[in-house]
Amino acid sequence: MSELILISVSGLAREVLAMVRSSGQYDVVGLLDDDKEMAGVTVDGAPVLGSIDDAANYTHAFLLVCLASGKAREAVVDRLTSLGIHESRYATAVDPSVQYPEGCRIGRGSILLRNVTLTAAVTLGSHVVAMPSVTFTHDDDVADFATFGAGVSLGGGVRVGKAAYLGMNSSVRDRTSVGDYATVGMGAAVLSNVPAGETWVGVPAHEIDQHVFTFGKEPSR
Repeated sequence: MSELILISVSGLAREVLAMVRSSGQYDVVGLLDDDKEMAGVTVDGAPVLGSIDDAANYTHAFLLVCLASGKAREAVVDRLTSLGIHESRYATAVDPSVQYPEGCRIGRGSILLRNVTLTAAVTLGSHVVAMPSVTFTHDDDVADFATFGAGVSLGGGVRVGKAAYLGMNSSVRDRTSVGDYATVGMGAAVLSNVPAGETWVGVPAHEIDQHVFTFGKEPSR
């Protein structure tokens, strides 16, 4: 069994820890986090081994960045790249309940929790996170670091940009797109293209001023 280190002491890390333990996918040897108060603490039986930069010292273990924010995951991966950590060092964690046919692709560093569905010719980039019961329909194309809350549903041929965030139970109409670093609020119904960097909420979804947007905001951890 391959060794695995989870980066970040977060709710997502605890979910991944429970998943890989129950499935026997990896042997989680510990976690890394920059919070100095967490050093030496045990989280669900796994020790906090040090800071994120210490990942460079564990050359025989795979890594998995467990921050809920795509922007935060991107920043950590960039930081680790500057320390000489290659993309091949990242694990992919997929719950055993997730079934996907030949022709679907899941990039390194991605996390797919229970009952995620991929139908046909779905492409997920690297470091994508999909919470439970997300549905990717035929020909969906998802860029690196995108994040999907529980229950998100994409129609066929949807394009989701880099580090975009789709809140819990939101849905996206077929053949539309969500741009890079865009945010879709919880329960929103996206019927037209969401431009890069914008925040959309509601049914049908529409742009909202990000300074007043709080409901369904992308999590930081």
